[in-house]
Amino acid sequence: MPVTIEDIRAAAEAIRGSVVETPCIKSQTLSEIAGCELFLKLENLQYTASFKDRGALNRMLALDPAERNAGVVAMSAGNHAQSVAYHARRLGIPATIVMPATTPFVKIRNTEMLGAEVVLHGDTLDEASAQAHRLEASEGLVFVHPYDDDRVIAGQGTAALEFLEEIPDLDIICAPVSGGGLLSGTAIAAKSLRPEIVVIGCEPANADDAARSLASGQIEPSSEKFTIADGLRANLSPRTFAILRERVDRILLVTEEEIVQSMRLITEHLRSTVEPSGAVAASPALHRQIEGEDLRIGIILSGGNLDPDAVPGK
Repeated sequence: MPVTIEDIRAAAEAIRGSVVETPCIKSQTLSEIAGCELFLKLENLQYTASFKDRGALNRMLALDPAERNAGVVAMSAGNHAQSVAYHARRLGIPATIVMPATTPFVKIRNTEMLGAEVVLHGDTLDEASAQAHRLEASEGLVFVHPYDDDRVIAGQGTAALEFLEEIPDLDIICAPVSGGGLLSGTAIAAKSLRPEIVVIGCEPANADDAARSLASGQIEPSSEKFTIADGLRANLSPRTFAILRERVDRILLVTEEEIVQSMRLITEHLRSTVEPSGAVAASPALHRQIEGEDLRIGIILSGGNLDPDAVPGK
């Protein structure tokens, strides 16, 4: 593995005190709905309301003085943008975030308020990514990838490390999958600490490229279908694909209706805001794709940056 449990432990030590050690809670009501013991790790309580704080910070802490002086560049229209902006400002590192021109204004404003320079380019994430790499080359910036980076993956794995240090006897751990950074780090940490644990990736049925990739044995393109969990539309990279093939037991798919229902259940019973991408991780258990009264299932609720206008029925 390119990333080891020692790398994840080192990341945990590096970021300690600069990210939130988020609570792990058991919800009796959600456990009854799921038909098992359900434990949830609330990454929506991070400073920027997303697990992305962990990987972004761990990557930037590895910069040498010259790289910090030059600054960083990232491409994101979501949580990664805010995490890079927030922690770059804390560390005194200039940050440029490239976003597609179609990015909602609220996400642009939030990223600028966190201290980053926002560059709007293109209509798609691929076009924005290409521009970010051009800036990397022309201005000598360091590119901070949202998931295709060993230090980012190690940082994301610290969530599962904390989870299993607090609740070591989980039978199953679930995390959402998009580009695969969080699920890769989760799988490495979980299988290293508890080899018998079952690691499940959770994905919208309308954005099922990770499930198709593991089934076919090669990276499959993303779907063009709509999903409310728009944070889960990225493709796996060769790095994350290799880790998932080695360490993840299966991918479970959930419908758009199940995602919305899960968001509402979590909001109602935890009194905690979860975004669609975070609710995806809880949906298989809450809709009894996995159940058993003796099972102890851990769910990483990955984020809470919710646009209320995007939720049906609101």
